Amino acid sequence: MTRILMVCLGNICRSPLAEGILRKRIDEAGLTNVEVDSAGTSGWHEGEHPDHRSVHNARRHDVDISTLVSRKFSVADFERFDRIYVMDSSNYRDVTALAKNEIHLAKVDFLLNCKWPGKNMAVPDPYYSGAEGFETVFHLVNEACLALVGSLQKENAGD
Repeated sequence: MTRILMVCLGNICRSPLAEGILRKRIDEAGLTNVEVDSAGTSGWHEGEHPDHRSVHNARRHDVDISTLVSRKFSVADFERFDRIYVMDSSNYRDVTALAKNEIHLAKVDFLLNCKWPGKNMAVPDPYYSGAEGFETVFHLVNEACLALVGSLQKENAGD
């Protein structure tokens, strides 16, 4: 079982979208041994559903994230998850600051590095943007998730 965690600031826009897209792409690929979750580095929106604009945009692309609930990233997530993908450099700093050892640190990477390795590109936060910002985020995250699913398929083929 591979366990993947998506992390952004509030866990209401980018990371729940990444969770939803990755789940959909995993299902489409027929992978059954992957678990996906999401969290935020802040607890500002803990217990809330994703931002309505993110839900709407995801739904336009046949991805349902409406039932997801925000939670805060915790140190225990390093033990529970094999891979932790962050959306930007601020998330990276916040998550890695909680790491207890090199094993924890090695689990953390930028999501967009799945598609554009080593670039450490940010998924822009669409919270203060209009619909076009949410659409841009969808396409960036989708590209990264497709690449991630491709690498998971290769790993599974080697088992």
